Amino acid sequence: MKRIFFVASLCLVLALAGPVTAKTTFVSIGTGGTGGIYYPYGGGVAEIWSKYVPGVKAVAEVTGASVENVKLAHKGETVIGEVMGDVAVAGYKGLSKFKGKKHDIFSMAIMYPNLLQIVTLKKSGITNVEQVKGRSISTGSPGSGTNFMAEAVFKALGISLKSYKDSRLSFTESANALRDGTIEVGVWSVGPGTSSILDLATTHDIRILGFTPEQTQKILAANPTYSAVELAGGVYRGVDQAVDTIGVWNVMICQASLEEALVYKLVKALYENNDYLLKIHPSASYTTPENAVKYSPIPLHPGTVKYLKEKDISVPTKLMP
Repeated sequence: MKRIFFVASLCLVLALAGPVTAKTTFVSIGTGGTGGIYYPYGGGVAEIWSKYVPGVKAVAEVTGASVENVKLAHKGETVIGEVMGDVAVAGYKGLSKFKGKKHDIFSMAIMYPNLLQIVTLKKSGITNVEQVKGRSISTGSPGSGTNFMAEAVFKALGISLKSYKDSRLSFTESANALRDGTIEVGVWSVGPGTSSILDLATTHDIRILGFTPEQTQKILAANPTYSAVELAGGVYRGVDQAVDTIGVWNVMICQASLEEALVYKLVKALYENNDYLLKIHPSASYTTPENAVKYSPIPLHPGTVKYLKEKDISVPTKLMP
């Protein structure tokens, strides 16, 4: 009787405990502020992974963007980060703001190109980027790729970081500060058609400052990860002509220690459900396997390499982990 009672009790405990569930892997994606493209793009990626990769629950987190995302991925506070290419190189090699400390990251996928968009109101009278000297401006939030790129560009042009007053605001805060007149220039490094500039342009006449050929030459000479690009006219209300500016590719990085099998599944789901990302933002058209090998600024994770080889895409030696 005692044995029968024990078996019956054990069955009751198992019934109350419910069925055994598979282990869930939580994947956190470091994005940026809500006024740019990183956050909605990262949210779309999180939905794809949560839906199409069994056992994975992904979430997009608001962060300070590129520089912070490298540090978070390295420390394991997030495992995926959306990062500008120049920042990825600096973090991987331990340069610039990473102060000699190489961070344990690999490239996972190429996202889309960022364009440097230096915005002022037409009534400010500012027509050349070198007129930021002596002005109140915002070069983007601390730890962001925008701040990193703005300072790199200003340095290349001989604009001292002490020659202007920098509020270092987020995209949304920069737009509001331009609207309120508390700053005269705001800097964005983001895909064209970002919500914060679009909203500002609906209520105020804006000007986006371009670069002269001489300025462009200086910037590219000092920063090999940058390229000369055009911001097409008509993206923002009142900016009807193309603007000569600087571009840099965004890269999705991951913690170097992530298992090859996991990264393979994530990359496969990302590329094979790109149509969903396109519904969130047209910049996702650049997120292709081919672009991963064309534009990745640092070596690829073994999981990505495995997927690319399955697709018969040759991976150059410099991108092998």
